[in-house]
Amino acid sequence: MQFISKLPSPSEIKAQYSIDEKDALVKKERDQEIKDVFTGKDSRFILVIGPCSADNEDSVLEYLSRLKVVADKVKDKIIIIPRIYTNKPRTLGVGYKGMLYSPDPKQNPNIIKGLISIRKLHHRALKDYGFSSADEMLYPQNHSYLDDLLSYVAVGARSVEDQQHRLVASGVDLPVGMKNPTSGDLDVMMNAIYAAQQEQVFEYRGWECASQGNPYAHAILRGYQDKFQQSLANYHYEDLMSLFNLYQESNLQNPALIVDTNHANSNKNYLEQIRITKEILHSCRLSDDIRQLVKGLMIESYLEDGAQKIGENTFGKSITDPCLGWEKSERLIYEIAEAL
Repeated sequence: MQFISKLPSPSEIKAQYSIDEKDALVKKERDQEIKDVFTGKDSRFILVIGPCSADNEDSVLEYLSRLKVVADKVKDKIIIIPRIYTNKPRTLGVGYKGMLYSPDPKQNPNIIKGLISIRKLHHRALKDYGFSSADEMLYPQNHSYLDDLLSYVAVGARSVEDQQHRLVASGVDLPVGMKNPTSGDLDVMMNAIYAAQQEQVFEYRGWECASQGNPYAHAILRGYQDKFQQSLANYHYEDLMSLFNLYQESNLQNPALIVDTNHANSNKNYLEQIRITKEILHSCRLSDDIRQLVKGLMIESYLEDGAQKIGENTFGKSITDPCLGWEKSERLIYEIAEAL
């Protein structure tokens, strides 16, 4: 293993790209609104929506400029949290790993530039559009670079069994969604939520740390794969009721679910997200228990439909998983608002 260069600490990056009191207040207010949804004090619906991977600052900001207009129109019913995912998990461990590693997907990895790029992008989302955003905790040690800019964190299907992810999540003062693993074993997800809600002592970035537990840790259903690598959904009425019953049998705080409408739930058929969204909303209308449990949805959406290979240069088209284009996304948000 070769040591290339020492990375700046989170405090050094934050000092160089700091937020002012106005932006900090906007984030604080959004944090409380979002937490209130998870505790049941606020009945609004959460929508975590945006590109599969935030691969380009200009196109992400163009997306946010459009999303802001819609968010203001539906704010009485929906709290929109932009999905600005700056890390990209790789099944085989190779390929484009997100803006953190490759701020320019066509060039070689540069993590120092990547840390600056992701900080600047999340900062601009807050300063220019009033959006504190969502990102995936793919690498727990990197959370501190963005913790003053985020309002939502997801722990992915490949990470949810990892001890460090669970312990760091216990010390995060934000809603943290724990995805079901790729195997679909809900006990794994529920155990992760339990661990995150407990007081913990753990090592983090060279420090011995103690947490008070995170009462906002919750479930994300994203579908799963069987032993033949076939995608199976877990967003249907019966799946939602099964999770409701699991929560009833547990001692977990603030039972809550965000449903991921893409990934294995859609078999990565991005257009299915529209139908899946409508089915989940129908389930919410059929059952008060499900409506109480389902706090919102995750939708992968960008400026253009589908996906492209790196180097094809269609502005605002995903270079990872295919996404809903803007026109379909905008229409879907308004339809969600009308259905609530």
